[in-house]
Amino acid sequence: MLFGRVRGTAVCTIKYPDLKGMKLLIVEPLNKHLEPTGPLQVAVDVVQAGPGDLCVMVRSREAALAMQEHKFVPVDLALIGIVDELTVRPDGEFDYTLKEGYTRYT
Repeated sequence: MLFGRVRGTAVCTIKYPDLKGMKLLIVEPLNKHLEPTGPLQVAVDVVQAGPGDLCVMVRSREAALAMQEHKFVPVDLALIGIVDELTVRPDGEFDYTLKEGYTRYT
Protein backbone atom coordinates (compact mmCIF):
# COMPACT_ATOMS: atom_id res chain seq x y z
CA MET A 1 0.00 0.00 0.00
CA LEU A 2 1.07 3.53 -0.72
CA PHE A 3 0.27 7.01 0.53
CA GLY A 4 -0.90 9.74 -1.81
CA ARG A 5 -2.34 13.24 -1.59
CA VAL A 6 -5.21 14.20 -3.87
CA ARG A 7 -4.22 17.18 -6.03
CA GLY A 8 -7.14 17.44 -8.45
CA THR A 9 -9.71 15.77 -10.67
CA ALA A 10 -9.27 14.15 -14.08
CA VAL A 11 -12.08 14.35 -16.62
CA CYS A 12 -12.44 11.76 -19.39
CA THR A 13 -14.95 12.03 -22.20
CA ILE A 14 -14.41 8.42 -23.27
CA LYS A 15 -13.45 5.61 -20.90
CA TYR A 16 -13.88 1.88 -20.39
CA PRO A 17 -17.63 1.12 -20.03
CA ASP A 18 -17.33 -0.49 -16.57
CA LEU A 19 -15.66 2.68 -15.26
CA LYS A 20 -18.75 4.74 -16.03
CA GLY A 21 -19.67 6.78 -12.97
CA MET A 22 -16.29 6.27 -11.26
CA LYS A 23 -14.41 9.42 -10.23
CA LEU A 24 -10.81 9.80 -11.43
CA LEU A 25 -8.47 11.83 -9.22
CA ILE A 26 -4.96 13.15 -9.71
CA VAL A 27 -2.75 12.05 -6.80
CA GLU A 28 0.81 12.75 -5.73
CA PRO A 29 2.60 9.65 -4.37
CA LEU A 30 4.18 10.15 -0.93
CA ASN A 31 6.59 8.24 1.31
CA LYS A 32 5.98 7.52 5.01
CA HIS A 33 7.30 10.98 5.90
CA LEU A 34 4.73 12.50 3.51
CA GLU A 35 7.39 13.70 1.05
CA PRO A 36 6.67 13.47 -2.71
CA THR A 37 8.21 10.38 -4.33
CA GLY A 38 7.28 10.68 -7.96
CA PRO A 39 5.18 12.32 -10.66
CA LEU A 40 1.45 12.92 -10.43
CA GLN A 41 -0.73 9.92 -11.30
CA VAL A 42 -4.39 9.25 -12.02
CA ALA A 43 -6.29 6.95 -9.65
CA VAL A 44 -9.84 5.65 -9.46
CA ASP A 45 -11.60 6.85 -6.31
CA VAL A 46 -13.69 4.26 -4.46
CA VAL A 47 -13.82 6.11 -1.09
CA GLN A 48 -15.11 9.55 -2.16
CA ALA A 49 -11.87 11.43 -1.41
CA GLY A 50 -11.49 15.11 -2.14
CA PRO A 51 -8.74 17.61 -2.94
CA GLY A 52 -6.05 17.71 -0.25
CA ASP A 53 -7.02 14.38 1.35
CA LEU A 54 -4.25 12.01 2.40
CA CYS A 55 -5.18 8.58 1.03
CA VAL A 56 -4.06 4.97 0.97
CA MET A 57 -3.58 3.62 -2.55
CA VAL A 58 -3.05 0.20 -4.10
CA ARG A 59 -1.59 -0.70 -7.49
CA SER A 60 -1.88 -3.46 -10.09
CA ARG A 61 -4.32 -6.31 -9.52
CA GLU A 62 -5.28 -5.04 -6.06
CA ALA A 63 -6.46 -1.79 -7.65
CA ALA A 64 -8.72 -3.68 -10.06
CA LEU A 65 -10.10 -5.76 -7.17
CA ALA A 66 -11.00 -2.58 -5.27
CA MET A 67 -13.81 -1.81 -7.72
CA GLN A 68 -17.17 -2.36 -6.06
CA GLU A 69 -19.20 -3.88 -8.86
CA HIS A 70 -16.74 -5.00 -11.53
CA LYS A 71 -13.68 -7.15 -10.84
CA PHE A 72 -12.06 -7.19 -14.28
CA VAL A 73 -11.45 -3.51 -14.94
CA PRO A 74 -8.28 -2.05 -16.52
CA VAL A 75 -7.24 -0.04 -13.46
CA ASP A 76 -3.65 0.35 -12.24
CA LEU A 77 -4.13 2.66 -9.23
CA ALA A 78 -7.05 3.00 -6.80
CA LEU A 79 -7.68 5.03 -3.67
CA ILE A 80 -8.97 2.62 -1.03
CA GLY A 81 -8.86 4.66 2.18
CA ILE A 82 -8.70 8.17 3.63
CA VAL A 83 -6.12 8.63 6.40
CA ASP A 84 -7.52 10.24 9.55
CA GLU A 85 -4.42 9.91 11.73
CA LEU A 86 -0.83 8.89 11.01
CA THR A 87 1.93 8.11 13.52
CA VAL A 88 5.40 7.44 12.15
CA ARG A 89 7.93 5.83 14.47
CA PRO A 90 11.69 6.16 14.00
CA ASP A 91 13.27 3.40 11.90
CA GLY A 92 14.12 0.34 13.96
CA GLU A 93 11.65 1.11 16.76
CA PHE A 94 9.06 -1.58 17.40
CA ASP A 95 6.36 -2.00 20.00
CA TYR A 96 6.42 -5.54 21.38
CA THR A 97 3.62 -4.98 23.89
CA LEU A 98 1.34 -7.99 23.95
CA LYS A 99 -2.19 -7.68 25.20
CA GLU A 100 -3.16 -10.00 28.00
CA GLY A 101 -5.33 -12.80 26.72
CA TYR A 102 -5.64 -16.55 26.46
CA THR A 103 -5.46 -19.22 23.83
CA ARG A 104 -7.87 -22.12 24.13
CA TYR A 105 -6.70 -25.51 22.96
CA THR A 106 -9.01 -28.43 22.34
